[in-house]
Amino acid sequence: MRRIIAATFMLASLTGGVFAQAAKEDDPAVGEQKQKLRNAEEIDKKYKSTLERTRKDTAVTRADPWSNMRGADDSKTKR
Repeated sequence: MRRIIAATFMLASLTGGVFAQAAKEDDPAVGEQKQKLRNAEEIDKKYKSTLERTRKDTAVTRADPWSNMRGADDSKTKR
């Protein structure tokens, strides 16, 4: 009977460490990780909104790279 009780206590002491490693909700590391995730999501939202604003503000302008190479009168009838 003593062997069974001793074995039970030894088994309980060995399995106690496994449960001690489980992450708790009030663990500071878990809270810090969640805060970092919230900050990253907030930064991502700000980045996307900034991209949308810059896309809407820019107008499509066509550039003519050869404009300074042409003469003053470059009509299609003189070609």
